[in-house]
This record gives sequence, C-alpha cells and structure tokens, in this order.
Amino acid sequence: MKNYRLISILLTIFIFACSSSNVSEPEAEITQSPDPKPEEIENDINNPDNVDYWDNAELVWSDEFEGVSLSTENWALETGGNGWGNNELQNYQAEGNTEVSDGTLKITAKRNTDNTIEGAFTSARLNSKQSFKFGRMEIRAKLPEYKGNGTWPALWMLGSNIQSVGWPACGEIDMMEYVSFKPNKTHFTIHSTANNHTNGTEITSGAVDLESIEEEFHNFGILWSSKYIKFYVDDIENVQFMFRRPTSSTVENWPFSNNFYFLMNIAVGGNWGGLEGVDMSIFPATMEVDYIRVYQVN
Repeated sequence: MKNYRLISILLTIFIFACSSSNVSEPEAEITQSPDPKPEEIENDINNPDNVDYWDNAELVWSDEFEGVSLSTENWALETGGNGWGNNELQNYQAEGNTEVSDGTLKITAKRNTDNTIEGAFTSARLNSKQSFKFGRMEIRAKLPEYKGNGTWPALWMLGSNIQSVGWPACGEIDMMEYVSFKPNKTHFTIHSTANNHTNGTEITSGAVDLESIEEEFHNFGILWSSKYIKFYVDDIENVQFMFRRPTSSTVENWPFSNNFYFLMNIAVGGNWGGLEGVDMSIFPATMEVDYIRVYQVN
C-alpha cells in the first residue's frame, strides 16, 4: 500500500511538472490611443486651429439693449475719479453718461463746463453682474467719431476674484482698446501677474488696422478655452491675435481659468489715452454698443 501511494504521488508530481512547463505567462497587453479622427479634432475645443467647434456654441447670456433704460439686472455702474490707476482725467458717474435708445447703448464722455462736478470730464464705466468661464464672447460696437486726441474707449474683462487677489493677479482680457491718437486701429491685450503694462511685459497684438472703426459697427470677440484665447473682429475666422496657455502655466502667467466679468467704458487722457495730449474740442465723445453676447458649448 505504501509503494502504491508513493508511486501515485510521484506520478502526480510528474504530470504537474510537465503541464507547467508547457504553460507560459500571458504577455502584458500594450494599448495605444488611436490617432484622433478628423471629426474628433473638429470637436476639440482645445485645438487652437479649430473654429468649426464654435459653430455648436449656444447663446447663454446677452443684452441687446432693446429697452429704454439700462438693465439693472445686468449692469452696475462704477463711480468716482482718482485716476483709476492710469492717471485718467474722467469722473465716472452713475447718471448722465449712459443712454439706451434705438436699440443701442450709448456711453458718452463729456467735458464739464459748469465746474459743479469734480474733475474736467465725466464718463461712464459699466460692470456686468454676470461672470463667465470659457466660451465665445462678442460685443458689437462703434467707437466715437474721430475728432482729435484724448479718448480711450475699451471693451474688456476682469477676473471675478479681483476683490480677493487684486490686479493684475486676477487677470485682464482686453477684447478691444482704442486710443484716439491712433485712429483706424484697435488693440487686443492680455494682462497677468507675469505680464502686464506696469512693467512693460503685457502680451499684445499691437495696433491692428481697422479703417472703419469710428464709422461702422464691428464685432469684437474672443474664443476662450482652457488652452488659448483668440481675438477676432467681425467673424470668428478673422482671428487677429492668439495667446496660448504657457506649457509651464501658473496662476502668475495664466489666471484665465476662473470666471471673468465684462467692463465697458470711455476713459479720458491717462498714461496711454493722453500720451499725445487731450483735445478739449472733441467732446462729447460717444461709443455705441449694439449688443453683448456669450456663447458656450454644452
């Protein structure tokens, strides 16, 4: 009986050894992501060469200025003088410098002739009560008729966290800036802690020719994703300037992943607007805004 058990055990070991020698471990499966299909590239918001993606964007907020007064649900007016950090000359008022009529918003800078209001000039500065992150932002506007030097209208955005982190840490996106000593031109600029005008490191398009900027309405817009901000005029295909997110991005050089709100104003004089003086005869000066719209892809 003992011999039989021994033979049985040896036979079992032999069979197991033979079967084990013929079994190999499975190789680790290596997978590679396939190259993206053309339609996937077209639908990629972060592909900076893609404009077709934005055709699918839906309107999520707008002000068409069709009423008879400025919407208090959409806008707050900042007030005061103090130069606004740029040695500007205007005193922003809550009344007297804005009008909604005939389907447009009029923002008017005026020369103060009766000396009843502090400062030589009055104007308006509007802040949107809504803020947004990423999307297609567009403002259709016509700038003041060119008469001489001294006005500085702007359509722009600031980071909503400005109260907690300050400027320029909050970030600034200038969708359109114009100084009247450079007629027929517009500028697009990005400001951050790393790059801003106070130390001459702002990232800007420079002067972009737009011959009818003072005579006709134009669409000033941005295409804004987590990877880039593209500035266009009139059509999304007409990109004039693009800022790509730095490869080594930080809050100092890319504060543009937070919510931003809109501003619209006309400044008078200042470090840039008054660089070649202020012509006292050009006032009143009015910027008209036809609409402001925000589109996003769900």
